[in-house]
Amino acid sequence: MRKTFIAGNWKMHKTVSEAVALAKELVPAADGNSRYLIAPPFTALSAVGEVVKGTPLLLGAQNMSNAESGAHTGEVSVHMLKDVGVKVVILGHSERRLIYGEKDAFINEKVKLALDNDLEVILCVGETLEQREAGEVEQVVRTQVEGGLKGIPEGFLDKVTIAYEPVWAIGTGKTATPEDADAVHAFIRKVIKELYGDKAAEAMVIQYGGSVKPGNVKELMAMKNIDGALVGGAALKAETFVPIMKYDS
Repeated sequence: MRKTFIAGNWKMHKTVSEAVALAKELVPAADGNSRYLIAPPFTALSAVGEVVKGTPLLLGAQNMSNAESGAHTGEVSVHMLKDVGVKVVILGHSERRLIYGEKDAFINEKVKLALDNDLEVILCVGETLEQREAGEVEQVVRTQVEGGLKGIPEGFLDKVTIAYEPVWAIGTGKTATPEDADAVHAFIRKVIKELYGDKAAEAMVIQYGGSVKPGNVKELMAMKNIDGALVGGAALKAETFVPIMKYDS
């Protein structure tokens, strides 16, 4: 059985004090049957790490460098993340792909580096509205999954979660219907099966990310192939994120 994984991506929100306050509100809610993660901005990772230490609430980072160290102004390394207690890193988020030009090969370098250093990875994939309307959903998603996992041995897959985030549903209030989302999740599972076999495909946790809210989370989580959520805006307040964390209670 795949364990549901609920993650909150805070993006470029929260000062250190605000992040600590929210983390303290969320820790008591991380007592259900799912796995739980929050990904504060880099500046708050150390302080939030102290709050969640020893609790079921995992500390995540929103990105990392593809280099271990060196002359990379403004970048944050895998070792820096591990040093402050980060357990999981989000890679290939659509905003990184579209705004900052990150390509599959570049993201793949980060995935390999994270896994080699014993961090879990949430690998984000998903199509734009233009790609969906052009009938390119499966082509785009296949390219991103295959590109992100290129050269990754099957033995590392237990540290990988895939997040399907249709770009047109991020921060827009629009959400793919549960059936549409599940269809893409099923296709991702098919790609994993082609790459790694039946067992790996059945074990792969695939989150949905795209305007997940308290009002739609139960319907989404009821789908066969949806194993969790990567939550943006609704993760910024306890009153909206806690109901998502506790969707099954």
